[in-house]
Amino acid sequence: MLEEDRLKELLFPHSGARKTQDAMIIEVDRVINNGKNIVMHAPTGLGKTAATLPVALSYAIKNDMTVFFLTSRHTQHKIVIDTLKEIKEKHNINFDVADIIGKKWMCLVPGVQTLYSNEFAEYCRKQKEEGKCEFYSNVKTKSNKVSTKAKFVVEKLQKSGPHHNEEVIEMCEEHKLCPYEISTLIANKAKVVVADYYYIFEPKIRDLFFNKTQKIMEKSIVIVDEGHNLGIRVRDLMTQRISNFVIKRAISEAKKYEKDDILFVLEELGNILNDYRRNLQEGNEMLADKKDFFDKVNNVRDYEELISDMEFIGDEIREKQKQSSIGAIANFLEEWQGEDEGYARIFSFTETKKGEMLTLSYRCLDPSIVTKPLFEQLYSSIVMSGTLTPTEMYKDLLGMPEDTILREYKSIFSKDNRLMLVVPETTTKFTKRSEDQFKRIAEITAEICNTIPGNSAVFFPSYFLRDTVNRYFSTMCKKTTFLERSGLSKEDKMELLENFKGYKDSGAVLLGVAAGSFGEGVDLPGDLLKGVVIVGLPLSKPDLETKELITYYDKKFQKGWDYGYITPAMNKCLQSAGRCIRSETDRGVVVFLDERFIWPNYFKSFSRDEGVVIERNYKKKIEEFFG
Repeated sequence: MLEEDRLKELLFPHSGARKTQDAMIIEVDRVINNGKNIVMHAPTGLGKTAATLPVALSYAIKNDMTVFFLTSRHTQHKIVIDTLKEIKEKHNINFDVADIIGKKWMCLVPGVQTLYSNEFAEYCRKQKEEGKCEFYSNVKTKSNKVSTKAKFVVEKLQKSGPHHNEEVIEMCEEHKLCPYEISTLIANKAKVVVADYYYIFEPKIRDLFFNKTQKIMEKSIVIVDEGHNLGIRVRDLMTQRISNFVIKRAISEAKKYEKDDILFVLEELGNILNDYRRNLQEGNEMLADKKDFFDKVNNVRDYEELISDMEFIGDEIREKQKQSSIGAIANFLEEWQGEDEGYARIFSFTETKKGEMLTLSYRCLDPSIVTKPLFEQLYSSIVMSGTLTPTEMYKDLLGMPEDTILREYKSIFSKDNRLMLVVPETTTKFTKRSEDQFKRIAEITAEICNTIPGNSAVFFPSYFLRDTVNRYFSTMCKKTTFLERSGLSKEDKMELLENFKGYKDSGAVLLGVAAGSFGEGVDLPGDLLKGVVIVGLPLSKPDLETKELITYYDKKFQKGWDYGYITPAMNKCLQSAGRCIRSETDRGVVVFLDERFIWPNYFKSFSRDEGVVIERNYKKKIEEFFG
């Protein structure tokens, strides 16, 4: 056990640490002091933020370093800022903190949130260079010095901080200053930077940010929250696409701004995609060849010259309408010339409401291409999550050093407070889908939800399956039902949750999907959620990308099916299951409804600590648990 004086030295914000949290603190302290890395599976309730952030901050203050706390959720930012406030108050210590979200989401210029990230970056750059952004101009003078007004606001925020990014944005709006630029000025002296993954793991953004804030990789301690998402996020960041829809928009741009010299080339690019469509042997996708596409474009116009021309035209158009499809195509053509190893080049077509969409993509399969050199360069790192098993898999996928520490901590929640059942009575397996199967899923799910007192949530692999089953479920369930919709705004999501919470006494059922808005990152503690049902396995579509992923990981780790298919799906299930028990006093039931959950390849994903049991007499078990 850590003594009170040692906890004080490590800036722990509470009066004492729990047993498991105590062990985490000791391990994190050892890892950071030795300049090592750790992958840490730590279930909900252990206090991961309080066990890692203060320890890292304590070391950073003593050794002139910076702590980067990275999270994919905006809601987590507030928890981190609140923890830092507690540290400051309890230990009477001053340190600067910068809380930064995506530059686009901090921008005060109306309408920019609708732009794609690369479009916004180019628009923002041009506006600054030409002195057209009043918010930026109010921060930096023409000689690139910080204005008096900006200095005043920065000092005010530093003295009264730490501040959540929303508070920074609000103050900057009041003084007509750029929130991003103000935040980077704070980050210059900050001991802690709270940010999204891409401030470290997106090469271009990282280089710009580190140069702007004078940060050094070798003097950085990085904490990655919800680390199970990191590999997927990095793969998405490194993936590029072009479609016939983008080309059509580019053609409209060329006509609108009378760029006749590029019009013919854009039409030919559309013809190349149409040729791929005609060459499809079967199905709706095929692997594309790097040289074949390059040669096809090169036959129309010199490839390098075309990129240069399109970039120039794109910049010109962005001055007039913020975004440019021609500029987006230039970016794709540039990226297409990248490496083959660790990537897949895929052509596909899908039917949409707007017609047939033809897409050529350059998809990243291996996040370690980006993450490996970073983990080798950082002073120390902590990758943590409540669903980070097997830890060895995440170390492998992220290319972390061989001497990376792997730790799995047990849940502190009493097993008496949770009932975790596998009910192998149905399946969502594609080859076994039928109306009878959907009706049976609805019957069992409705019976479970009707038996559980209070609110329940049911998570499906897809909206299609959810809606198909709900045709029967809605007539069988005795409780009010809520349906999660795709693409909910932050406000809509909060409104739906608040309405759902209002039924905690009479009981309601929220029907969502495992990869949707409520399958991860939503807290419903206490009596707000008494049961969760996971219907089926949210396996990736068996498309070319998935097949290429399995093949690639088989070749690299001899674990293609586990790393590329099974474990990611099971972790989505466990994330959804985690919505139920959020504190030591919560009591609830989690049901995994699919016969495949008892298959060895899937069942091994449940840790012994979770106490999952196979049960067909589920109604009796649930009644006894709540009785």
